[in-house]
Amino acid sequence: MVSKRSLLSTAFAAGLALSLVACSGDDKAGSPAPSTSASSTPPPSSTPSATPSATPTPTPSAPAAPKARTKAELTKALLALADLPPGYAVEPDEGDDGSRLTSSDPKCKGVLTFFNAPSAPGSKVSATRVFSGGQEGPFVQETLDGMGSPQAVTSLIAATKKAVQSCRKAKLSIPGVGSSTVAISEISAPKTGTNPLAVRFSATSGALAGFELVFAITGLSDVVLAMSMDDAGNLEATTDAVDKATKVLGTAKTGT
Repeated sequence: MVSKRSLLSTAFAAGLALSLVACSGDDKAGSPAPSTSASSTPPPSSTPSATPSATPTPTPSAPAAPKARTKAELTKALLALADLPPGYAVEPDEGDDGSRLTSSDPKCKGVLTFFNAPSAPGSKVSATRVFSGGQEGPFVQETLDGMGSPQAVTSLIAATKKAVQSCRKAKLSIPGVGSSTVAISEISAPKTGTNPLAVRFSATSGALAGFELVFAITGLSDVVLAMSMDDAGNLEATTDAVDKATKVLGTAKTGT
């Protein structure tokens, strides 16, 4: 019999691909406006005038690119044991275990692409931490991804939301555990960060009967914050995560 701990550890690895995959690539900065210079011929004047300046008219400078995030910076911004109730422990971050989502419904193409991706295209740097409250849970995972720009973050969340709204069910297969049809639904997300989104994956029959995994995704300027958990009752931990990351990273807290 597979324990809940084993089931969720494999689901975490596969599931975060849904939260963190971006459809967009790097944003390209626009070309600066060409500079203009003062006219070499002074306007007519009935009185002597000073020699016109030959200094070109200044042009607005392009906005500075966001400072590149570092793994150390993102790691420092993650929740720590001191930020959680007593009884939690830090778990090892387990990589991709081969879990896959499949569907014959063309409307699920976006979800399949996001969920099955081995990494997050567009992410420049990432930091993850997993917590457990014991062998049977609860389990909470937080990931921070530096995307390089706020625009990339907006695109990622919008694409994820659109994909989830287009696909209501799919088949989840976890090696060594089995397969089940899972219902996919958008649920109420904590109003924190920018464009928050929450999604539930749940199975009521088959090898994964009773399985539930909840994701919360929100933006913090050029950083995406993603939370995964086995109980929707822990969704408010997203607010705590945003509060800490906002303070450490120096991003604006919008709550929209």
